[in-house]
Formats: sequence, C-alpha cells, structure tokens
Amino acid sequence: MKADSEASLNWLNLLHQQGKLRALDLALSRYIAEAAPESDPCVLLAIALTSERNGHGDVCLDLIGALTHLELAAGPDAPALASILQMLQSVSPESWWARLSQSAAIQRLASDGQSDQPEKATAPLVLSGSSERPILYLRRYWNYEQQVRTALMQRIDHCYDLPEAPMAALLNSLFPPSAETAQPDWQKIACALSARRGFAVITGGPGTGKTTTVVRLLALLQALALQQAQPVLRIALAAPTGKAAARLNASIAAQVANLPLAALSKTPEQLEAAIPTEVTTLHRLLGPIPDSRRFRHHRSQQLPVDLVVVDEASMVDLEMLAALVDALKPGARLILLGDKDQLASVEAGAILGDLCQQASLGRYQDETAQWLAGVTGYSLDARYLSETGRPLDQVITMLRQSHRFSEQGGIGALARLVNDGQLYDQPVEDRLQALDQLFTEQQDQIDRLSVSHASDASLAQLIIKGYQTYLQQLQQSRPALAAGLAAHDLWAAQVLETHTGFQLLCAVREGPWGVEQLNQWITRTLAGAGLLEGSDALWYEGRPVLITRNDYSLRLMNGDIGIALMRPVENSDGSITSALRVVFPAVDGSVRWVMPSRLQALESVFAMTVHKSQGSEFSHTALVLPDQPNPVLTQELIYTGITRSRERFTLIHSRDSVLRHALEKRVTRLSGLHL
Repeated sequence: MKADSEASLNWLNLLHQQGKLRALDLALSRYIAEAAPESDPCVLLAIALTSERNGHGDVCLDLIGALTHLELAAGPDAPALASILQMLQSVSPESWWARLSQSAAIQRLASDGQSDQPEKATAPLVLSGSSERPILYLRRYWNYEQQVRTALMQRIDHCYDLPEAPMAALLNSLFPPSAETAQPDWQKIACALSARRGFAVITGGPGTGKTTTVVRLLALLQALALQQAQPVLRIALAAPTGKAAARLNASIAAQVANLPLAALSKTPEQLEAAIPTEVTTLHRLLGPIPDSRRFRHHRSQQLPVDLVVVDEASMVDLEMLAALVDALKPGARLILLGDKDQLASVEAGAILGDLCQQASLGRYQDETAQWLAGVTGYSLDARYLSETGRPLDQVITMLRQSHRFSEQGGIGALARLVNDGQLYDQPVEDRLQALDQLFTEQQDQIDRLSVSHASDASLAQLIIKGYQTYLQQLQQSRPALAAGLAAHDLWAAQVLETHTGFQLLCAVREGPWGVEQLNQWITRTLAGAGLLEGSDALWYEGRPVLITRNDYSLRLMNGDIGIALMRPVENSDGSITSALRVVFPAVDGSVRWVMPSRLQALESVFAMTVHKSQGSEFSHTALVLPDQPNPVLTQELIYTGITRSRERFTLIHSRDSVLRHALEKRVTRLSGLHL
C-alpha cells in the first residue's frame, strides 16, 4: 500500500478506536485504498461512513448530514480527531461531490439517475443526489433499490380494466352497506384499490382488519375471474417469519369460513377452493440455497404464481424484497400488508415506512376518487384528495378503525399517544406527562412498574404470575406415557398456545436490563418458585427457545419459538420411554418435534427483544426499558412493544429520563426509494 494511503487510514483507525466506525467499515476502506487505489482521506472516510450507516439500517449515506452529526469523544486522541474534524468541516458539499466523483471506486450518476461515467459501471460504490447533497451507496444496495423501484412502478402502471357493476355488486356482498354510519368503510376501499393495479399496500394498526381485508380481496379477485370464465389466480401467501406465517395461517382459515361464498359465486365450492389458506415464509417461498444468499427462484426461474401477498411487511428488508420482485413474473401482482409505524427490519431498509410516508393523508386524485365512488358508493372527504397525489398514493390504503382496541382507552390510547402524540384525540405537549395521566386513568388494560434494579421483588412477582400458567398446564394436563403420540401432540399444542399468554420484551440484548441477563435471572426465579425442575442443566422441560438463524434442513426459521417437553419414544426393543424434545408450532396448525441436539442456533426466550417479537401477539406483554439512554430506544420500539399485546400491557422502567428520551425520538432511515 502506498504511504499516503496508509497515512489516510491512520486517522480512520482513530475513529474506530473511538467507536465511530466498526472493524468492518475500516476493512472496506482499507480494501478500497489498496484495490482502487485510493488515498484521498475524504473519499476513504465517506466509504467507511457508508458502510457504517448500512450497519444501522440505512440503505445509503447522506454525507453532509452524517458529517454534521459526527461527534468526537474526549480522550488521548482528541486533539488529532479534532484537527481531522476541522479539516472535514472546511470541505464544501461541492468539493465532496468533486472528490468522490474522481475516485475510481465510485460511479457518479447524473440528475436523471443515469450514469455519466459508464467506464465505472462495476465500481463498488455509487454517488447519487446532487453537488449540494451527495448521497453515497454501496453498489449492492443501489442495485437492490433500483430493482425494487422498477418492479413496483411497472405494477403500479398496470391498471386492470375491471367491470364496474360486477365489482360494485361483489363489494356490497363482501361489505354490506350499513345504515348506522355514512363513514367510508376503509376495508372496502382497500379491496377496491388493491384489485385495480398490479401493486398495492394495505397498512393499519393492530386490529384494523388487515387480514380480514386481504381475504375478502382474494375472494373478490377469484369471484371476478370465475364470473368472466377466466382461470383463477395462483396465489401465494407469505410472511417474513415462521411465527408470523403461523398466525396469518390461522387467521385466514377462520376468515375464509365466514365469507358469503354463495352470494359471491354460482359455484361457491370452486370459489372456496381458489382461496388459499396455507401461508409460508418468504424464505421458503423463494427456495433458499443453503450456505448462500441466493434462492432457487429468480429472474430465470420465476415463481409459478399470479399474486403474492406478504404480511408483516414492515419486517421485510430491501434485499429480501429485491429477491422477491426478481422472482415474480412480469404480470404477477404483489400486495404488501403491515403496520407502517412498527419497527423496521434489523437489516438495511424500511420499505413499508418509505412507501407509506403519506398514507394517512390519502392524496387520491379525482380520477381515483370517482372510480372508488362508482364501485364502493363512497365519496371521499376532500381532506383525502389531492391533484398532486403520486401514482404510488393511488395504490395505498390506510385502515383507520381498530376493532381490537378503542382509541380512547387502554392499549389503543397508549399506542396512539406514543405514535401520534395524541391523547383522547387532542395533541399533547409533554408525552411523558400525558403517559402518566393515561396510566392513572386506564388501569384496566395498562399498568406500569417502576423498579430500581433487575431483581426487584415486584418484577419477580410479575414474571412468576405471567409464566406460571403455561408451566402449570405443562404438568397438570400431561397425558399418560401410554396415551400415544396424538395425545402428546394435542397437549404440546395446548402448552404452546398457553405460552402466548405472557411475554417479557426487552429493548436491548446486553446489560442488567437486556435479554441475556434477564433470561438467566428469570430461569432462577421460576426455579425458586418451584415452576421449573433441572434448570441448572442446558436442557430442561419447560424451557422456551427462540431460533436465531434459519435452519433449512429442519425447516426452522429465525424467530420461531419452541418449548422443550417430554415425549414418548420407542426404543430398539419396542419399549416406550420418555425423552426430551423441542416442540414447534407448524404453519398448518400441527406441531413438530425436534431433538435438542439438532438445534444449533437458539437461545432461551423467557425474555426476547422487541425486534424478535414482531409478527407475534401475546395476551399480556411487559416491556422493560434499560436504565440508560440507548440509540434503539424510540417511539417505534415502544409502539411495537405495546401492540404485541392483545389484552394487557405493562411498562417496566427505572428512570423517567430514559422513558422521555424514547418518547421523543423517532427512527430515521435513509433510502432513495421514492416512487
């Protein structure tokens, strides 16, 4: 390596030592310095920061914004770092643009998004934006973003010629008009808009009826096909995790049973058969190739489907969505469901949040509104109309009424306060003060627990009460050894279902309030209460475990939850004994048993992170916050924790200042996905 390149990297080492850069970020800059070669310190810093931001979920780097917020900690290297920062602050955005453009490692794009440096078509980084605001991408993520943008716009542009009168009749059968209210039924509007084009998004909070809506949408599309003597659509239903897939599977099966099939089709049996109820994970749908990032289905071997519905789309990262659209046939439809306000994927990208930035406003053009009036009978309020609405706005519907929570009480009111800053439909100036008021007034569904340390007696009491139900059922309803495998399968399914009655959620993994230490403490606490036996061993009956890495050979996905239980096994001599196995819920509602020794990547899950809880629901959720501010503490994290609850929510914290920090901070992820 040239001496000047090495000198440029020396001060990047200082940033790494200060915790501003990861070892991976430093390694990328070092590679570029050697391979390009590149010695400009500004260019090498920009490359390192692009990698660093990618590790925090950003698809690209807003260079000027990143430099503005680059803080240098005090320490023995502070003078050197301060001089570096002074040098960087003297470089104008235009100079940054010019220096990055000159690097052999970076391909610059013109204002129309096309490259004006074709000789750099394989450069590892891409420079976008403008000379006033340089935006830098790793090539891989630029390609993903372009792939997704192109695929979605092609589908948005594809408007189906739907017969208005049959559409209106079918929609009225699916959503009978109500004399009680003249307010628009947003589920009905969502069905209409999602049927009209090749891409659609249905977003809404918990209990707003996203699953109900999509099942009726599938019935609408298939009924139209049967009416017109056309082939029914081949449909795939998918979710990011096994847990989310299992939940959607159970919900869809129940919804299909409630459809007015006879009113929709002259052949209701044929219509029912055309509506799928089996849900898979996105990984399984695409067919992962072990030990690689590639899938069996791709542009050259596309999925044999006409429509893909993806639930819990807030958890889908940019790379996964790029793989999905790459595997779709050009004419295949795509529908995304999810809550735009939930936490985004831990990987780079916040697809649903990016797409739904203006979902609450509607922004429907007059042409869209007139078509909706014809097929739904609803005239939209002027506040939802806009002649400057984008094509993307015409395919997004936000469901606005929760059928699970009242916005004026309990969990619903708490979620809205955290997410929108409103209490009882009124904006609040101080969210922490309003939260105190709400917990005082709404104790039937929500409560808070102020604790001084992680082994607080009141927290131990909450944990014992929360987990004793499934642990007691484990013992009390256990079938006799001779009862057979079917009886043990039924028992295991009941234990798994009861286990969803309570879950402790954490914001962080490490420290006294993190998953790792709390799992150990909870195990000791439950054992001390006589609810666990043999918990000093690695494996013991009743241990709940979370899969932390996809295992395709076992058909287990990251996020799947199982419980260790004793099960009859047949010995070589024909005798029956009991052995410990781990039982997991299957997507079809059955259970699967796995030997503990075959599970390679897992952890106990008495406590789990909020991120890992996405796609799951529990009767009672308790969220514990750390006693120190942390970058992960945001409105989205608290909102996601709250909305994992079906019936009750408990907030556990030790310092109001940390809670206030979280209530005032929102996640910001940078991407260029603006359609």
